[in-house]
Amino acid sequence: MFIGEYHHSIDEKGRIIIPAKFREELGDSFIVTRGIENCLFVYPNKNWNDICDKLNSLPFTKKDARVFNRFFMSGATSVEFDKQGRINISTPLIEYAHLSKECVVIGTGDRLEIWSLEDWTKFFDSTQDNMSDIAENLFNESVNL
Repeated sequence: MFIGEYHHSIDEKGRIIIPAKFREELGDSFIVTRGIENCLFVYPNKNWNDICDKLNSLPFTKKDARVFNRFFMSGATSVEFDKQGRINISTPLIEYAHLSKECVVIGTGDRLEIWSLEDWTKFFDSTQDNMSDIAENLFNESVNL
């Protein structure tokens, strides 16, 4: 399970260090793609394959399914670590996620997310005061957090 928040820099060649505690779980190669809310999603191959199965089960006759598939799958790239534990992120993904210099890598259970520090700070600041309402809407009384 991926958990935690880590701050790293992305260099001028589009390389960013992935925290050592995540590398073994990601494996030798894994997938980076566009996420929701202008971040990048990073999936181990097994989790990626599970998502592809779900996406492939959506009816292609539904416009939302086609649009989401195009958005999500067209940005997907298989990546590997270099000797320093870095990955190279493609220019289109860097531009999509507004990555420049300071980045945040967070664990969200089944995946990692890579955010620009500015976008992560805006997201976090805008949601932290609403966490009790969000939790109330998501969980019923039988779930204790």
